[in-house]
Amino acid sequence: MTPAALATQIKRWGRELGFQQIGIAGCDLEPAGRYLDGWLQRGWHGQMHYMARHGSKRSRPSELLPGTQRVICARMDYLPEPGAAISAACDHPIQAFISRYALGRDYHKVLRARLKQLALRIEADIGPYQWRPWVDSAPVMEKPLAQAAGLGWIGKHTNLIHPHAGSWFFLGELYVDLPLPLDAPQSSHCGTCQACLDVCPTRAIVKPYELDARLCISYLTIELAGAIPLPLRPLIGNRIYGCDDCQRVCPWNRFAQLSPEPDFQPRQGLDTASLIELFAWEEAEFLARTQGSAIRRIGYQRWLRNIAIALGNAAPTQSVLQALAARQDHPDPLIREHIHWALARQRQGRHNDKPLDVLAPSPA
Repeated sequence: MTPAALATQIKRWGRELGFQQIGIAGCDLEPAGRYLDGWLQRGWHGQMHYMARHGSKRSRPSELLPGTQRVICARMDYLPEPGAAISAACDHPIQAFISRYALGRDYHKVLRARLKQLALRIEADIGPYQWRPWVDSAPVMEKPLAQAAGLGWIGKHTNLIHPHAGSWFFLGELYVDLPLPLDAPQSSHCGTCQACLDVCPTRAIVKPYELDARLCISYLTIELAGAIPLPLRPLIGNRIYGCDDCQRVCPWNRFAQLSPEPDFQPRQGLDTASLIELFAWEEAEFLARTQGSAIRRIGYQRWLRNIAIALGNAAPTQSVLQALAARQDHPDPLIREHIHWALARQRQGRHNDKPLDVLAPSPA
């Protein structure tokens, strides 16, 4: 089989395995590597110290897996509900908002298993070769690779956008030592649109294509250990795990399709759960209900920390005050401090106060 014929087969097999698109990229990521270096030098990665590890392995796939010649890039849709439902959940006065990618089964497991099946299908056809799958689990520059493979372009919010599918999809990569033909990269079609910059509650998108992760609600609720900075707490609203604001306002997402994958459908009623209900979970219940979910990685402490902030931002009711008061003597000092902040905020009736002007400026 010629490399071109094999590439065509790989794309067909990928679709059969549930991927919406397969593309093939080379290993030249030097421009993306330079961009990453500048981002790290600004300190915009915050506590994500793993972003600064591994040296040039991120921009040189053959250093991560010697012998790599090509990267087979895959995308899989995960959107579980229409955009209108997502916006309604974001604006709900007492409902918890969880980023829609995390409502179902952990995507790492789903995509890695499918990529492994794809790799084995290729092996069954051509014989042994070198391969390894990655799903957000190693120093891999997945978005630049996906753009090079024709899966979309990196938008002003730094997410990947496909002109016929929007941005509600996961990415995975298969490093291979096969000399497959390269796909044509996508060019940007963001134009003059500023919707993602304008909607960002914390102004984390400091300018087009530039994200200060330290201000991003996804970073604050998932990656950040310790206390969430006081000026940012009112801006988090009801978001307790991640934030989808920049995606839900992107005009290209009018083309997004609902995911056909059962694994990505909401579990445990997390798409409609109230903050009060989730705040009442004890640690054993949290662990049981988040089994097999990406949410479990933040741990119970951050879970309660995040919900306490959201309750502080909720519409003042006796039920909210009672829920917070019931845990105000929590033995964990981090959780206790956030609960006391939320109680004070509720008692002062400041749930609609969003002081953007007090955000510390980002370093140049």
